[in-house]
Amino acid sequence: MADVTARMLALLSTLQSGRSFSGDELVQRLGVSPRTLRRDVDRLRGYGYPVQTQPGPGGFYRLTAGRTMPPLVLDDDEAVATLLALASLGSVGSAAEGGIDDAATRAYGKVDQFLPARLRSRAVAVRASVETSHQDAPSVPADQLGDLAEAIGLQQEISFAYRSVGGPQSARRVEPYRQIHHLLRWYLLAWDLDRDDWRVFRVDRISDLRRHTTHYTARALPADSATAYLRAGLHKTKHPIRLVIDAPADAVVDAFKYQDAEIQATTPTTTEVTVALDTWHWLLLPLAFLDTDYRILDAPPAFLAGYQSFARRLRAAITS
Repeated sequence: MADVTARMLALLSTLQSGRSFSGDELVQRLGVSPRTLRRDVDRLRGYGYPVQTQPGPGGFYRLTAGRTMPPLVLDDDEAVATLLALASLGSVGSAAEGGIDDAATRAYGKVDQFLPARLRSRAVAVRASVETSHQDAPSVPADQLGDLAEAIGLQQEISFAYRSVGGPQSARRVEPYRQIHHLLRWYLLAWDLDRDDWRVFRVDRISDLRRHTTHYTARALPADSATAYLRAGLHKTKHPIRLVIDAPADAVVDAFKYQDAEIQATTPTTTEVTVALDTWHWLLLPLAFLDTDYRILDAPPAFLAGYQSFARRLRAAITS
């Protein structure tokens, strides 16, 4: 049964590319016999997937658009992960109508309708047993994220109105490259055609998005990844601090969960942390909650002076 499931998933994944495949091509790709391929295609049709076939010379197999959504091909763990992902996404935002958080909440309530019967009871149990706390964050329209994704995939120029922080609204025309979800915010990395340079835009500040028929040739990303480029930009006005903490990495991760920190275990009981901060004050609270020893390896002189001054004031408050 496991082999059949793996074959079905491989066949479905291949056909979902949207193109037509000859029987010989599918047989070679999937490593099955023509008879097994025909049986697996019949199984897909039985599950509700509309597979079109054309026999004879020039024949093909193709997945066409159906009128109803067939059951999702998920195993037990994938079904649970899907529901938990929707619950988590639905808990972050402003609950604005049409936002990605609103769409996730709606999908969370109905996804079991598209699961095989054997998984529906588990989906219902997960929904009934899980609660997520709400986190306020700017809501982003789900259709806008979809439009950006399609423009990126088609290498299509876009234009939009952009509202910067405390500044006037400006008109932008860009080549979109990546969407990034980072610290409860959605960002777009794009090549700004008017400024002839890379720019990162907050998606919640984009309005009047338009896709154009003009296509572009992909440029090399300006960093190892879009996320790395974004983080480097966000850290431009911040100051890095490097320290070693006498605590296991999992405890340190929990203490610094609201900071954009690089955390690496050096031993089972010591952890090295590099974190970029606006001011020296932001380091005090997570260290206080850890209740352990630590050593600052590298920090700006002004930060070190702030910690020394705070230590003197705290010591004086205790001894006075």
